[in-house]
Amino acid sequence: MSEKQAENLIILGGGPAGYTAALYAARANLEPLVIEGFQWGGQLQNTTDVENYPGYPEGIMGPEMMNQFRAQAERFGTRFLTDDADRVELNDGGVQRVFVGDEEHAGSSLILAMGAEPRRIGIPGEMELSGRGVSTCGVCDGAFFAGQQVAVIGGGDSAMEDAIFISKYASELTIVHRRDEFRASKIMLDRAREQANIRFKTPYVPEQFVDGEDGRLRAVKLRNTETGAGEELEVGGAFVAIGHIPRSELVADQVAVDDGGYVLTEPGSTRTNLAGVFAVGDLVDHTYRQAVTAAGTGCMGALDAEWYLRDTPPSPEAHWQKGGEPVEVAPELAPAGD
Repeated sequence: MSEKQAENLIILGGGPAGYTAALYAARANLEPLVIEGFQWGGQLQNTTDVENYPGYPEGIMGPEMMNQFRAQAERFGTRFLTDDADRVELNDGGVQRVFVGDEEHAGSSLILAMGAEPRRIGIPGEMELSGRGVSTCGVCDGAFFAGQQVAVIGGGDSAMEDAIFISKYASELTIVHRRDEFRASKIMLDRAREQANIRFKTPYVPEQFVDGEDGRLRAVKLRNTETGAGEELEVGGAFVAIGHIPRSELVADQVAVDDGGYVLTEPGSTRTNLAGVFAVGDLVDHTYRQAVTAAGTGCMGALDAEWYLRDTPPSPEAHWQKGGEPVEVAPELAPAGD
């Protein structure tokens, strides 16, 4: 470590939460390093019109907004590593280490902002036909199904948003949901119902994605949850939109998580059970899961990290100045007895 400066702050993940944390941390002169991953930008990279983020009265495309978030953080000195972390070594108040391949990145504090990913149904054909008719991203793949019959599986806002977008291309779109009631907000449900080529099929659950002679999706086998009767829905494309799971696999065995895998934080803060480790965004939020709430927690995470660093003397062993010399701990910050 004598030839390398340990970071003040490492941010793991690039999305609304991670980039907002980077912006605040950079403006506080912490010079954060963001290990943003190959698929940087979070779920908004796969979102079209964002109409409910304050400051964009005409709306904005998700990827464009993420580019703006990233550029603003970079303007104030944030550095980015566009690669995926392979493992971490977390400590309670010590140096936090993130490994990208054989390359080690050490920091005095760490913000976890890995977000969430689409949830899978887990039925036959789902993985086998992925990319051959089965998708989890309507924005990414909707245009490939122009003029075809398509199904969207789910009953929440994500399903409605996917359905509305895909309906611009599909000849007919069927929303399949296991209950007659929907979890989607009224405005999103009403928008879906306003589309002439969208119909609803309830209460049904998918049991299998069936391929055709060409090896692509041909139909979805459905079962009525009330009568048990089965049928096939002929479609060329099927989009799974049933929610998300937190991307906590890197840290779940080292930091406290709940039964769903969401990282636990102290109420009213982003502090985890490990001093110097903070968690923000969809990694901790199983209630709201909005870009604006993710950004809000990113701000909180940066402030929490700044306060932690301010009140925690740096370790002379791991925190080095750019010239390779250890940082001198100010007398008023030195541990008692030194």
